[in-house]
Amino acid sequence: MMLSSLPIGLIALLSVSPEVLGVPQWGTSPTGQFMPLTRRMQPLRNSSEWANYARNLRDATIAKYSSQRNQKRGMGMGENLMVNQGLDTSFYGTLAVGTPPYLFDVILDTGSSDLWVASSTCQNTCAGTGNFDSTKSSTFKNLNRTFSVTYGSGEAAGTLGQDVVRMAGFTITNQEFAVVTSTSLNFLQNPVTGLFGLAWQSLASSGAMPFWQALASSDQWSQPLMAFQLTRFINDSKAGGLEPGGSLTMGYANESLYTGTIDYQDIPDGQASYWLQQITSMTVQGKSVSLPTGNASYAAIDTGTTLVAGPPAGVEAVYAQIPGSQPGTGKWEGFYSYRKCQCISLDQ
Repeated sequence: MMLSSLPIGLIALLSVSPEVLGVPQWGTSPTGQFMPLTRRMQPLRNSSEWANYARNLRDATIAKYSSQRNQKRGMGMGENLMVNQGLDTSFYGTLAVGTPPYLFDVILDTGSSDLWVASSTCQNTCAGTGNFDSTKSSTFKNLNRTFSVTYGSGEAAGTLGQDVVRMAGFTITNQEFAVVTSTSLNFLQNPVTGLFGLAWQSLASSGAMPFWQALASSDQWSQPLMAFQLTRFINDSKAGGLEPGGSLTMGYANESLYTGTIDYQDIPDGQASYWLQQITSMTVQGKSVSLPTGNASYAAIDTGTTLVAGPPAGVEAVYAQIPGSQPGTGKWEGFYSYRKCQCISLDQ
């Protein structure tokens, strides 16, 4: 069976969150279900700190895509509520691993394909709480193979294993994943303890089939769909470090989160790696922008990357249509700025 031919649809929906502050942590009580709300304040950044933040995002995006470019519910609906971490820096959800199941918060990343959780032996660089202890799972199987993966923002390494993995009401009994014993410094931010890759198997450093793909290929979903609704807090001065992040749905798309009819598009040339779409045209301020063709016109839908990025010439052409825009210099090189109050119209 050619898994790359699966008619999977991925939808990334951006919305403004309602006025809800805090992080949902579900529990039960004698009177029913309750959801305590907590608030964590985000420190203010000065201009130099914003510049460092922007530079790091730029470098991570370039490193991620440059390296890859040079290489070649019943039967099935479920939802995973997410948390927005660090003012839209990352979005994480919860899965369960092992027998008995233990919960882990993991970054949901459609720009990579490996699943890994930090090991209980990862002391110094793994910042999450309650890391995975394979000796406490009766169903864990050590595959005795090493694992390493490099992202634009850091690295992780460890060993591969198999165990029962559950998310959004779905279960894969022999999911292959990595138990990570080392990561780059500050790669994980508490309470996150791992990463959940949601791209195609061809991108997996481990070679393992991603959880979502295993579900789809075994017909566990009502429809071959998964969809994201992401919140946005980057411009909210009152937002804390952790805020409600939206949702990931599997087996369906939540129709209350959008209007109209979804226009499904095939992955270009059957390239089942990233979730790619070809950008065939773009207008800015009512003017057409010249775009590259062929592989250079492909864009990846990536929940793990916070920037909208493109080839330098294409990005320059976009900003050339915006009065008063200026290219950045120094740490801001690769970015553009324009007046905050200006309204920009962009269609693609």
